[in-house]
Formats: sequence, C-alpha cells, structure tokens
Amino acid sequence: MRRSSWKIRILIGLAIVAFAFIKRCNSKETNEYTGRVQTINMTAEQEIAIGLQSAPEMAQQHGGLYPDERLQTFVDAVGNKLVNNSMARETPYQYDFHLLADERTINAFALPGGQIFITYALFSQLNEAQLAGVLGHEIGHVIGRHSAERIAESDFWRTLTMGASVGGDMGGLVSGIGQNTLLKNGRGDELESDDLGVLLMIRSGYDPREMIRVMEILKSASGPNRVPEFQSTHPDPENRIEKIKEAIAKYGG
Repeated sequence: MRRSSWKIRILIGLAIVAFAFIKRCNSKETNEYTGRVQTINMTAEQEIAIGLQSAPEMAQQHGGLYPDERLQTFVDAVGNKLVNNSMARETPYQYDFHLLADERTINAFALPGGQIFITYALFSQLNEAQLAGVLGHEIGHVIGRHSAERIAESDFWRTLTMGASVGGDMGGLVSGIGQNTLLKNGRGDELESDDLGVLLMIRSGYDPREMIRVMEILKSASGPNRVPEFQSTHPDPENRIEKIKEAIAKYGG
C-alpha cells in the first residue's frame, strides 16, 4: 500500500512538472525592441493595470511625492524627451514619471507598464544628463518587460518546486536553483536596461558618458560594505561601467 502511494505521488509530481514546462513553452515571446526571447504570461494592458494600481502605494512608502511642482515638471520634461525620441514612443505603455519625497534613500525604479519613480535623495545629486541616464535605464526596464518576465519565471519555478515536493521531497533543492536563476536573470535585466538607457540618451541628444558618472555616484552611495555581486540583483557598478562603455561604442555615442 505504501509503495502504491509512493508511485501515485511520483506520478502527480511528474504531472505538475510537465504542466510547468508546457505552460512555460507556450508563454514564449520575442521582444521586438530587444530581440530577446522571454517568458511572458500577461498582456501589456495587464502590465499597465498592475503599475497603475501599485503606484500610489509605492509613492506612500517613500513619503509621497515631492511637493515642488517645478522640479516634478523638470523630471517630466526629461522623461518625456527620452520617450518621444526613442522606440519607447512606439510601445503601448503609459510612461509617468514621479519624483518621490524620500530624501534619504538613493533609488529609482519602474513598475510594469511605465510608472517610473526616482527619490529626491538621488535626484538631488544629478545633473540633467545624469537624470536622463537614470530615467532611461528605468524606461529600459519597461521596454524590456522585465517585471512581467520575472513574474512569469517566478510562477514557473513555484510550480516546479511544488511538483518536486510532491513527487520526491526535492522541493528545497529546486527552489534553491530557481532563486539563483532568478538572481542571475535579474542582473541581466540591469545590464540590458543600462544598454537601452545609453541608446535612449544618445537619441535624445544627451552625452551617454554621464551614465558612467551615475554608476560612480551609486558606487559611492553604497559604501565599502556593499553586497558582493553574486548575492545581489544588481551587477557591481564597475562591471556596469564596462558594459556601458561597450554600449556607447556600439551605438556610436
């Protein structure tokens, strides 16, 4: 009886694993702007809806929006210049740029569908071209559909872990492999966004070498005790600088 139960568990586990792989294969898309094949299980409209729904909460976590409308207008102008002079204009996304009131956290990030944020702590250290570099990088995340891809890949590894747990108590091992894979892919997202950010800067008339200065600012802000690259979703600033130089040469900046 126990052996029969064990066989049933294996069959169920294998069925769950097979379902995960079939679903993943059926979710493959080629990104027309990057040329990269991705796992995507949502539409652009769903990405936009997620971003719009999440934007107020994200702003609240950083003290709300910065109260100076003049500075917000400046951020909007730089962001819209990048969009209007690049392939971002052709995408279905709604790009909105938000200057956050947070004066302590040096950060910028993008939600799915085009909601882009930068904290005043980072904004206050940048000139216009450097701001363009930061916003261009975040637009790159949107164009690259990185959030949607991470959501789909996380769903795949979660289902795979479930199947491994049911079929043979291997859930912990599979989960660990999945986490390392997602971490590695996350670093790839950052480098792809840097590459796209350089292209957007060049097309909008900004000096792409200012992106290197942004990396130096981030490196200085992280201090000597920053997390090693293999443990971080962001590549080391030194590695990013080398890739940015390659992108500048590639696009003729």
